[in-house]
Amino acid sequence: MPSTYWIVPATTRVLWFFIPIAIIMAGVLALLAAGAAGTQRSRIELHEDRLRVRGDLYGRAIAYDRLIIENARLVNLHGEPALMPVSRRVGSGLPGYRAGWFRLRNGRKALIYVTDMTRVLFIPTREDYDILFSAQQPDRLLEELIDRAGA
Repeated sequence: MPSTYWIVPATTRVLWFFIPIAIIMAGVLALLAAGAAGTQRSRIELHEDRLRVRGDLYGRAIAYDRLIIENARLVNLHGEPALMPVSRRVGSGLPGYRAGWFRLRNGRKALIYVTDMTRVLFIPTREDYDILFSAQQPDRLLEELIDRAGA
């Protein structure tokens, strides 16, 4: 039968090393959960005076007068390479889901929520960015956006 000798237990000071690691891991898990939820719940809401993009962490509200409605259109990103997102600034870049702030091939910054590259609503703004959004009913969304914005 073997003899067992335990080492002297470390002081509780050693446990303080694990607290920041646990906090960082909890933060990373929260970001992953928000991103996963955003893949299923992202949406555009049309209010009386503004368009609101809701998703994971990158949503934003913008007044209709800040949108260039007359240039908004439905696009297939495969046919319009200038609007193709080429580099992520901050956001999610998963297979079949891109969300957040990206730089487009034309050099413009864009807030994007794209799941289907062939059905994207492109909305330019008077700010320093554009909006690209894969909508389930892009034609209807564009019509209502034009109606509400008074373009």
